[in-house]
Amino acid sequence: MLRLLLILAGLLFLPEIAMAEEFHNLGLTGTERGIYTVLIFLVAYGFVMAEEFTHLRKSKPVIFAAAVIWGHVAILAQEAGVSGEELHKAFEHDLKEYAELMLFLLVAMTYINSMAERNVFEALRSWLIRKQFGYKQLFWITGIITFFLSAVADNLTSALLVGAVVMAVGADNEKFVSVGFVNLVIAANAGGAFCPFGDITTLMVWQAGYAEFFDFFRLFIPSVVNFVVPAFFMAQAIPNGQPLATNEAAVQLKPGGWVVCGLFGVTIGLAVSFKQFLHLPPFMGMMAGLSILMLFSYYLKVRFPAEDGSRVDVFDRVKEAEWDTLLFFFGVVFAVGGLGYIGYLELLSGAMYDGLGQTTANILVGIISAVVDNIPVMFAVLNMNLDMDLYQWLLVTLTAGVGGSLFSVGSAAGVALMGQSNHKYTFFSHLKWTPVIAAGYAASIVTHYLING
Repeated sequence: MLRLLLILAGLLFLPEIAMAEEFHNLGLTGTERGIYTVLIFLVAYGFVMAEEFTHLRKSKPVIFAAAVIWGHVAILAQEAGVSGEELHKAFEHDLKEYAELMLFLLVAMTYINSMAERNVFEALRSWLIRKQFGYKQLFWITGIITFFLSAVADNLTSALLVGAVVMAVGADNEKFVSVGFVNLVIAANAGGAFCPFGDITTLMVWQAGYAEFFDFFRLFIPSVVNFVVPAFFMAQAIPNGQPLATNEAAVQLKPGGWVVCGLFGVTIGLAVSFKQFLHLPPFMGMMAGLSILMLFSYYLKVRFPAEDGSRVDVFDRVKEAEWDTLLFFFGVVFAVGGLGYIGYLELLSGAMYDGLGQTTANILVGIISAVVDNIPVMFAVLNMNLDMDLYQWLLVTLTAGVGGSLFSVGSAAGVALMGQSNHKYTFFSHLKWTPVIAAGYAASIVTHYLING
């Protein structure tokens, strides 16, 4: 750990190491202005980590930081005699990265919102509550549902949806809610690691072309191990007994609910097909799927002309997308991209991957993502132009995806559930289970080595 801290501290003052794939880095990491951009990013990210206390949306400081950093990049480029054309090439590289991922995520969020509007998730929640399972059964059922749901929906949505079930059935049992929420965080992060649709970092690796769509399913068993190992130990702490009976009525799907679910599956197939067979970016397949959803919404408008809640307005669902997340992603891409153009990512690559070795560095990425959001961490890794084989790319996908489970603050799902739990689930209640979560983290890495190494 001391060695790592010395490496990171020294990055501010090291000279240029190498060049990027498409354009030269400025190699001005040791300049006053260069160091200032790093400090700007660190301050901005400090605000991101303090969002729970300040209630300042995480997108706001990083967008500001991105603008300030690129302003300094432009000045540094002019002082270094870099042409405007080369500067624009570096800038447009980040713009392309962001545009592809933003459009992909926007369609996925629109479909999730459309399914929610059609009562798909409410019907699932209602069914679970009415079945009157015991506490131990609910612990495993909610964890397994979250694991598989987060493979197609983002981990935040999955955790919040199933978290509502845990809160509803365990309102009078604080211990069940506390341990159940830890289980949901682990399940949501593990489930998102083996499918490109499950986590933004996994999607980033897929769209960057370092692994094909079906390659990620090699991480299925390691992801299961990551979920099951800590769940086994936590299940021993779940109280026996059954929640009190509830009079909740069954929630009915609105017209077209199942069709929207089917269209989402078709859209996933289109995204994969556009990438695998047409060699076009996956977002184009997602946009094709969005157009189908729009046509179906028009059909519902014609079929149910009365304003009785049967119609679905796709543009309202677009409006309800997680714009804070999408704009946060914009700030991260451009802030990290600007630092990379100055030369810092090359330094970080040399310090971590050359100094520590690929396997150690990739495991360290997961530990870092326990504290820092995995999006900027993975974007930095992707822009280091690393020469790694498929095994290593899958390893860093796994560790970046599940590393956030180590602490509640390392995962969007963990932060959201802390707010939903009415103080029944806290940072310290999660920290109590960190040793068994770490055991699952280590076991998943060993499993990946045994299966895919």
